[in-house]
Amino acid sequence: MSSSPDTAPVPSRRRRSGPSSTWGRLMRSSPFWSLIFWAALWELVGRMGWVDLIPPLSATWGAILDLSGSQTFWDALKLTARTFLIGLGLAITVGIPVGIMMGLSRRADKLLSVWVNLFLSAPLTAVVPALMPLLGIGEATVIATVFLFSVWVVIIDTQAGVSHVSNSLVEMGKVFGCSRRRIVFEIVVPAALPEIITGLRLAVIRAVKGVIVGQIIIALIGFGGLFDTYLSMFLMERFWALIIVIFALSFTLIGLIELLERRVSFYAGSR
Repeated sequence: MSSSPDTAPVPSRRRRSGPSSTWGRLMRSSPFWSLIFWAALWELVGRMGWVDLIPPLSATWGAILDLSGSQTFWDALKLTARTFLIGLGLAITVGIPVGIMMGLSRRADKLLSVWVNLFLSAPLTAVVPALMPLLGIGEATVIATVFLFSVWVVIIDTQAGVSHVSNSLVEMGKVFGCSRRRIVFEIVVPAALPEIITGLRLAVIRAVKGVIVGQIIIALIGFGGLFDTYLSMFLMERFWALIIVIFALSFTLIGLIELLERRVSFYAGSR
């Protein structure tokens, strides 16, 4: 008895095996393979001498070790960290209360939102040099630069979080006889924490830009002074080593804030 075409067994498709499929699985399994690929490309370009400004990655890692033993680097790191933390701290101290006020008051929102959005989208790199006649060339100007780069995103995200808090939470607080102050600080602000922390994460990114821009363009101190020295003396290994250090510090700060953001994300579901 012959089998009909409808019941004929369908041949199974064999998966292609070979170097290309193995490489594809490895690339999909871990993001570090992408880093390895670009690191190998960087090393190749540096070894071949195709671009004079790009040294081999191995030489750059050696320069990182040299920087770790340099007192000049640690002094610059302390100065950069101090101006970064002071500027970011001022941005948080000012930005969160202003954002809460804009989220609670339509009048304040209409009065300030135009200026906040204007400075958020403005090319601050071109505006910041105007601070030099007011604050001079030094740490104060760099702190002001960090503040201007980061405060606006804190205000925007805080205002968005407060304005989107569910009215049922506020009404519940009123039913239980809570004062307006308690409603704001014990109900509204905790419910808006996910957006506030998102604003802090974005503020850290912008603050890193601000501290480097301020130290390079306005006052050649801290890491900005090191960048200028390495470029003028064509010490490209140390130049790229310093960039890697800044990236590593930035990713570490952002990772810590993202961890905090995940810890408080449960507030988002209660609004």
